[in-house]
Amino acid sequence: MSVFSDGTRAVHAGLPAPEVGEPFLPGPVFAAPYHLDPVTGPGENGYARTEHPTRQALEAAIGALEGGPTLVFSSGQAAITALLLAVLRTGDTVAIPSDGYFTVRAFADGFLRDLGVRWLPVPTAGPYPDFTGVRLVLLETPANPGLDVCDVRALSAAAHAAGALVAVDNTTATPLGQNPLALGADLVVASGTKALTGHSDVLLGYVSATDPSLLARVETWRKQTGAVPGAFDAWLAHRSIATLDLRLARQTTNAAAVAELLLSRPDVTGVRWPGLPSDPSYPIASAQMRRIPGVVSFDLGSAERVGRFVSAAKLVFAATSFGGVHTTADRRAQWGDDTPPGFVRFSCGIEDTADLLADITAALSA
Repeated sequence: MSVFSDGTRAVHAGLPAPEVGEPFLPGPVFAAPYHLDPVTGPGENGYARTEHPTRQALEAAIGALEGGPTLVFSSGQAAITALLLAVLRTGDTVAIPSDGYFTVRAFADGFLRDLGVRWLPVPTAGPYPDFTGVRLVLLETPANPGLDVCDVRALSAAAHAAGALVAVDNTTATPLGQNPLALGADLVVASGTKALTGHSDVLLGYVSATDPSLLARVETWRKQTGAVPGAFDAWLAHRSIATLDLRLARQTTNAAAVAELLLSRPDVTGVRWPGLPSDPSYPIASAQMRRIPGVVSFDLGSAERVGRFVSAAKLVFAATSFGGVHTTADRRAQWGDDTPPGFVRFSCGIEDTADLLADITAALSA
């Protein structure tokens, strides 16, 4: 890990060495094929599905922040399905968070089951099963959308003792919130669509690993299936990472204030934010994470109340993502999550804190 602090690392991650007359971050390379040597064939780049300089620069940037070599994908779901299908084989068992991203559970209960892979649902906060006979343990911490947290170091040790690999979905935390590879995980997977790039304009996913043979299996899968991001998306993502530290700082500040506000309201229940000392996730989160993300969850009691709240708010967009510069609210039950009808995943943007609190207060009172 670099001696520089997070903000500095985010600004300089993946940049080429300074060269007179050249930009800090080179522009996107728009090319699918490249010139080959007529006799010896490919040089450094041969075909964009397998090699691409803009994509490789982004991978270097994310790898520097995650602490391990990285492969980027066209979406977070492309990344996690690549990881699962590259690692698992017929007859294997995979442990998957029962409270994590619902599309992963749907994939496990459909395609993986059809391929003869058994999946074991495990709550992020426990209780945890004996991992004997499990090939892969997937953790998601903080879990999306309930925000439970698990001890990555302890679970990695338990899984490894049973002979299992460990992958951690780091989407909510981002690599500036925690580094699962440094805590003992074998693989990191994440959606870069969310806070990593943070401007709601890019679909992106990635897988990081310290074991070259593991990452090589994932890279072979990517080469043979082609789930790569385009040049401009890769460049946009790299450009956006420079402000990650600044964006996360404001989002965390806003989340702390919003959580305290919601706790004070009798018309709001089930407030969760791992940064609250009263939150069940706080003891582990405060020890494991360098910063708490800007996502808060709570319950307004009914779908109708959620609709009225978001309609009344001027600064809260109804949208099904999180981690962006704009504050958003998402009623998760409408997508298939096993949550109450009034459960809200609330993603704090980078608006002025006082403005956001005033808007939320007015919308709830309305």
